[in-house]
Amino acid sequence: MDPVPAPSGKWSDLRTRILSAIVMVAVGAVEIWLGGSAFAALVVALTGVMIWELATMTAPHRQRSPVMLAVAASVALVAALVLRTDVAALFLAGPSVALLMTPRRDRRLAAAYALAIMLAGYGLIDLRETGGTTVILWLVAVVVASDVLGYFAGRMLGGPKFWERVSPKKTWSGTVAGWIGAALVGLVMVMVMGAGASWLLVPLSALVAFAGQLGDIAESWVKRRAGVKDASNLIPGHGGVLDRFDALIGAVVAVLALGLLAPVHGLFGG
Repeated sequence: MDPVPAPSGKWSDLRTRILSAIVMVAVGAVEIWLGGSAFAALVVALTGVMIWELATMTAPHRQRSPVMLAVAASVALVAALVLRTDVAALFLAGPSVALLMTPRRDRRLAAAYALAIMLAGYGLIDLRETGGTTVILWLVAVVVASDVLGYFAGRMLGGPKFWERVSPKKTWSGTVAGWIGAALVGLVMVMVMGAGASWLLVPLSALVAFAGQLGDIAESWVKRRAGVKDASNLIPGHGGVLDRFDALIGAVVAVLALGLLAPVHGLFGG
């Protein structure tokens, strides 16, 4: 049987989007089975890889320093998780300081994005410990639903661009469809969790989805400034780890910020 030809035209990246969704769901599934220190080790490793990709994109001629920075970022994340004090913030900011102090393009942009990556890694582990499996699966479902519905709506409906200079393919129709898809995830969570869950999960899901979309745009901006199509070639034909988890970074950082006002996991009831 002949292989199925790759989609063309406006659906040319459909296969990549499907893979992204599969990877995101797989992470959620792995989280269910692993949990605890095993899940933390997975997140620490992925965080180090993403820092390596960022460092490589912004300084492609410095081959050894991105690897060293990735190892240092993983160690810093572990230290922050062990300390759990205000000093932890200094460790999370370590990779950003290193990027600022080494020759590379867009040092400030790279430093800001590195901090987002580190916060997301810390946040995923912290949310798993404080909110359990439910919170992580909700996050993954929100990001996947936003991406999938946003993709199809944007391709079928088209219309005005959301931020053409940074992300030429992203449309307002796809952006809004992503919010609706995420809100539906929140609605399903409320119905499944029962009386203990808060209806605030519905608008919160849409807000977190928007943060995920901004995370996607942020990575697109970094790549555009660096003049590369993909963060790396670690996933043959589909880019790198950052290309798969850029939206999750934005979503987790948003949940952390909202958690400063009130614990998000409390909305899921008991």
